[in-house]
Amino acid sequence: MSCRKGYQLFVREANVSGILWRPATRNQSTAASIAVREKLENELAGIKKAGTWKNERIITSQQDVAIKVQGSEKSILNFCANNYLGLSNHPKVVQAGIDALKSHGAGLSSVRFICGTQDIHKELEDKISRFHERDDTILYASCFDANAGLFEQLCGPQDVILSDELNHASIIDGIRLCKAKKYRYKHKDMKDLEAKLAESETDGIRLIVTDGVFSMDGNVCPLPQIKELADKYGALIFLDECHATGFLGPTGRGTEQLFGMEGSVDIINSTLGKALGGAAGGYTTGPKPLIDLLRQRSRPYLFSNSLPPPVVASASQVFTMLMEDSSFVKRIISNTERFRSKMTGAGFTISGDNHPISPVMLGDAKLASDFADAMLQEGIYVIGFSYPVVPKGNARIRVQISSAHTEEDIDRTVDAFIRVGKNLGVI
Repeated sequence: MSCRKGYQLFVREANVSGILWRPATRNQSTAASIAVREKLENELAGIKKAGTWKNERIITSQQDVAIKVQGSEKSILNFCANNYLGLSNHPKVVQAGIDALKSHGAGLSSVRFICGTQDIHKELEDKISRFHERDDTILYASCFDANAGLFEQLCGPQDVILSDELNHASIIDGIRLCKAKKYRYKHKDMKDLEAKLAESETDGIRLIVTDGVFSMDGNVCPLPQIKELADKYGALIFLDECHATGFLGPTGRGTEQLFGMEGSVDIINSTLGKALGGAAGGYTTGPKPLIDLLRQRSRPYLFSNSLPPPVVASASQVFTMLMEDSSFVKRIISNTERFRSKMTGAGFTISGDNHPISPVMLGDAKLASDFADAMLQEGIYVIGFSYPVVPKGNARIRVQISSAHTEEDIDRTVDAFIRVGKNLGVI
């Protein structure tokens, strides 16, 4: 074992009198570095060989329906963003961020409970609570942080968590941090969930945990059946609404509204970084005692800097727009139906429910990567998803529809899919 003291590398040795630290020789330090480098390079070579290497294409413009990509002179149609409502660069949203930058500064240089809470943070939390019709809301730097901060504080050794097997990675990581008894039920399988509810007798809390919409497949959780089981077994329901808030349901209130079940879920976590301005940030909304407890004990909240004022103001502007106008939601529903019906008619297999996440299933990882590269040559920005992001053998192009896309954009993209699909023997 080694450590650094100042700029000198030391190694630890055991002897009869205890632990000694002595300076490492350059050869020892170099040999260790070489061994680690070789291990990492072998791992990376394996990823490339498997065809699952993920290149980051560099965008040189704003996030929008049409973007500029480094290495391409022409404008590229973007069908691979979580910008569901097309508001990431909406003039009102951008101006709200600029105004907050001028009035409230670039950042707080602190965490919330020390000197990092401004009036606009409280205003946004109040607005989110009204949007979801909940008691109170707590902001986080991301929804990953919101998921990491919740379960450890809510559930202890006497409690039970039942989680869908395809939940977000951040949910899985958050659950790992707590000491509750953990059950994983088969994806959307209500018979398996009930069996595990029956098995998990407890005097404590039972918490059913699920994504509202599962991001890799674009399918929606069976909330009516989950609610029925929750009532039968005295369980609470947690919903991650990252791929639902703002655009699912007639006025964008999410999975509850889609099923006409407003107020049926106990705790909602969601993000500001997708439909709601696209910058950063997440939140938990629910009962006031829970939110108060999270303010006191949630580690990602207590030890992370406050959300920057421009992010807060931009998201707040989006909520204002959504509460005044549902036309954004109507457009994304229409665009989604147009894309899915035309692609299915052309012979492609589209996974999921009638959701803007529209995965074009291809199976093979290398095929998905080659397909995405060919689509870029057609002027369409999409990305191939493969293991470990999705299970082996389930590689796909995950197309994401926006309310800002026009019918012409949809039709042009479908035509490109058809050309590439024929060239690569997919259809």
